[in-house]
Amino acid sequence: MSDKEMLTKKTVVLPLTLLCCLLWGSAFPCIKLGYRFSDIAADNTFSQILYAGMRFTLAGVLALIIGSIVEKKPLLPRVEAFPKIALLSLFQTILQYTFFYIGLARSTGMKSSVITASNVFLSIIVSALVFRTEKLTLRKMLGCAVGFSGVILINISGIGGSFNLTGEGFVFFSALSYAFSAALIKRFSRTEDPVLLSGWQFIFGGIFMMLLGFGAGGRVMKFNASGSLMLVYLAVVSAAAFSIWGTLLKHNPVSIISVFGFMNPVFGVILSFLLLSERSSAGPLRVAFALVLVTAGIIIVNLPNQNRSAEKQRI
Repeated sequence: MSDKEMLTKKTVVLPLTLLCCLLWGSAFPCIKLGYRFSDIAADNTFSQILYAGMRFTLAGVLALIIGSIVEKKPLLPRVEAFPKIALLSLFQTILQYTFFYIGLARSTGMKSSVITASNVFLSIIVSALVFRTEKLTLRKMLGCAVGFSGVILINISGIGGSFNLTGEGFVFFSALSYAFSAALIKRFSRTEDPVLLSGWQFIFGGIFMMLLGFGAGGRVMKFNASGSLMLVYLAVVSAAAFSIWGTLLKHNPVSIISVFGFMNPVFGVILSFLLLSERSSAGPLRVAFALVLVTAGIIIVNLPNQNRSAEKQRI
């Protein structure tokens, strides 16, 4: 069985996507814990960007080391790959995580995890309307509407009951940046190794964010065992999850893979409660209902139809 056949089987796709979502879900509370361990205040924007840059530079190195071991050769980009790496790095690391780190520090882990679920629907819309690699059907539009209603519910009346442009707004912009990066990695992985793309774009983006954060006065002054281990864990999360996710995107339509992202807020909410003791002021039933709406949107998007086989062939 070829790699493509293996990586399109539901029995392989499902556990791998759930593993990625578990890792990403854990990032919401772990980033806030990382801030705490390193004494980075919620309003210390450039220290947060510096911290993110350290994480992603390390993630890129880890991804390339592991990928080189697996491939039994160094993952070195061709000259033609550099513009692709630069563009992917802009959306997948620099924009996505600059917005994300700043927004998360000004919001809660629970609220951020659910708002980030919008990247599922944004990915479908961007792939269909901007990159035109998928057909935007009525079924997908309905699924997007139902899913977004859950995001709106949790944001307006759920956790905290407020909206801040540099908090929840930046988390949403982060999700939009991810949507563009998903479409880009789908396109670029036709000719490039997705692990190579992920590793090098992390290094480029991480170095840029470190220079930006440090140059603007950001500092990570406190280093201890807890903080160092948390930074390494967050780097492993990025290296593993994005490498696996990019490989799956290479062999499957964006909508088929991205749609499993509904598990990100599920894991994020659960782990934020366990690790940070964050609770909803609106009560667990309203939070649960919002998550049900997000899940329902995903199910609607994935409902089979007569045109599914033709759509797969076109993609």
